[in-house]
Amino acid sequence: MMKIQQGFSIITAIFLLVVLAFLGVAMVTFSTTQHQTVAMDVMGSRAYQAARAGVDWGAYQVLRNGSCAATTTLPAMAGTLSQFGVSVTCGSVAASEVTATSGTVTVYSLSSTATFGTLGQPSYVERQIQITIAQ
Repeated sequence: MMKIQQGFSIITAIFLLVVLAFLGVAMVTFSTTQHQTVAMDVMGSRAYQAARAGVDWGAYQVLRNGSCAATTTLPAMAGTLSQFGVSVTCGSVAASEVTATSGTVTVYSLSSTATFGTLGQPSYVERQIQITIAQ
């Protein structure tokens, strides 16, 4: 009778080891996924800031010079935004405005796109911001 009980204990111990190993692998996988998600959230925030910098640059060009280039690729930025490529597009339309001064208003449409990585890859990040300025 003792031999039967000893064999049963070994089977129980092996079963518990397999279950604990599975739980350990699941916890490591979950932790890795969480770290990757947080890293991509940070990259998304940085991409937003890079796109914001591009649209601010375009708005500065419009307000200072009264015009803007159709497409401009900004030079590399400093710090944590240096990894991003930023492209700014600008279009303008003249519109007549009926007001007390009755004049022509130029409406500028600016779009800034910040990208990091290769399209189709898991690490690819892109953010786009659009604004309209009437002057």
